[in-house]
Amino acid sequence: MVDGVKLSVWFGERDRAGEITSAEAIARVTIATGVRTAVLLRAVEGFGSRGEIHTERMLTLSEDLPLVWTATDAPDRIGALSERVAELIPQGLVTLERCRIAHSGDAGPLPDTEHLKLTLTIGRGRRSNGGLAYLRAIDILRAAGVDGAYVALGVDGITHGDRHRARLIGANGAVPAQVVAVGAREDIARALRALDGQVIAALVTVERVRILARDGQAGAPVAHPADPGDEDSWQMLTLITREDAVVDGDAIHVATLRAARRSGARGGTAIAGVWGYSGDGAPHGDSMRRLRRGVPVACIVIDTPEAIARLWPAVVALTRGGGLVISERVPAFRTHGPVGVHGRLHLPHRGDPT
Repeated sequence: MVDGVKLSVWFGERDRAGEITSAEAIARVTIATGVRTAVLLRAVEGFGSRGEIHTERMLTLSEDLPLVWTATDAPDRIGALSERVAELIPQGLVTLERCRIAHSGDAGPLPDTEHLKLTLTIGRGRRSNGGLAYLRAIDILRAAGVDGAYVALGVDGITHGDRHRARLIGANGAVPAQVVAVGAREDIARALRALDGQVIAALVTVERVRILARDGQAGAPVAHPADPGDEDSWQMLTLITREDAVVDGDAIHVATLRAARRSGARGGTAIAGVWGYSGDGAPHGDSMRRLRRGVPVACIVIDTPEAIARLWPAVVALTRGGGLVISERVPAFRTHGPVGVHGRLHLPHRGDPT
């Protein structure tokens, strides 16, 4: 494994950079910078700095859904890209996070921490042992004891340096998908050994995380000390649940976004997957376009540690029936919005890059 950096751009579907959309502009500059792996995900619900909630459930609001562009590569390439993409969104958030990068067959030593997040980038149509590779990956992760995982299909992206965009008609087999898994270090290591040779991934990344709650049982406290040099970092809180999971008559991910908005959070995003599992539950998904489906949903809020602490009691109450909640540090960020630009896109030097 080698040291890497993950860049994420959180913006709106209708945002523009001159005569083209921000999404198109970001994709072009990512390729021009030489970054070889990136994925564009289209969220199903979210709100930003203006406080407006956008959701695919209400057609009148579905024209400006949140988008998330994630690119991962060596620190120098991502550093060059981050300054360029930050100028391509009128409002939103750009974040940088440390990671370790490996290609298939090169797992290497894992970061020395209790919990890890593993991300596999795989072409939608990639096959393994007669089936879709991302479905096989979920089976392997669950068998290894990993706490939870989900598959999100990209609508645009880059694999091996080539761009692939989803079309309305066609298999879209080369468009990248992401398998995101969270679990104990030893379980992630076991899964990586099992995945080697069975799933051909364009990129494998590993990041440090903390599991805060699993199946309604709270674990680590939401507040945790920053690493040296990261004292000004923000915090990412992610709830992995089902789209049809309900508490007090409301979908859990919808209620979580509303709670985040009430608590004063600057933004939140819900990304629906196509297949996955959480805790001891069986793998689930649904291809039927119903109002509420059985697909996994990752509900993500990024803000200051103080803002996340205000939100935490509501998240505890909403997830008392199940789900997986994790926390990550975001050491570098820049926000764009009505009040101007805030933050920095520079990772402080640290002895341990993960």
